Amino acid sequence: MTISLDERDALYKVIYSRRDVRGQYLPDPVPEEVLRRVLDAAHHAPSVGFMQPWDFVVVRDLAVRQQIKEGFEAAHAEAADMFDGAKRERYRSFKLEGILEAPAGICVTCDRSRSGEVVIGRTANPEMDLYSSVCAVQNLWLAARAENLGVGWVSIIHHDRVRQALGIPEHIVPVAWLCIGYVSFFHETPELEQAGWLPRLALDDLVHQEQW
Repeated sequence: MTISLDERDALYKVIYSRRDVRGQYLPDPVPEEVLRRVLDAAHHAPSVGFMQPWDFVVVRDLAVRQQIKEGFEAAHAEAADMFDGAKRERYRSFKLEGILEAPAGICVTCDRSRSGEVVIGRTANPEMDLYSSVCAVQNLWLAARAENLGVGWVSIIHHDRVRQALGIPEHIVPVAWLCIGYVSFFHETPELEQAGWLPRLALDDLVHQEQW
């Protein structure tokens, strides 16, 4: 299958315009057929040994999302104490999630037992199944952007809080809580870059030829 120049350019546009959305969510629900396309794109991510270790828990219920919000607030307070002085106050000033503002959340998980103990490609590096689930997150994120949906990854939360809120079995690893919904606008550049928290690194400083 050959990719046309227009299709290539569309893909790069999606990649470069993807943002971690925190505060611009609209209350409009995501239509089922749109959500299905986004989840199907996630399900077509690459996975080690074709084990497809992911599951997707779609959460619209406000009471459940409130539990996730409380888990975030606890971890957020812990994180603030890890920074010193002015940086701590700067961190506290950032809007870092849209758990209640977004009309839905999606928890992406990893079932590390899905294909048994021995999986092609996971023998030398057992964490490859977790990386596979992260690939599903990336596919979901890009597909959502192509649907003009915003996505925000809430990583500041302990896995046990997510397990408890969603009834996830102990052997399943919560990989990502994603807020998803239509937004009023997308930022031109990442918010933390705009805020001067960190700059975008130059590609030439990160590419090595032959050896490190």
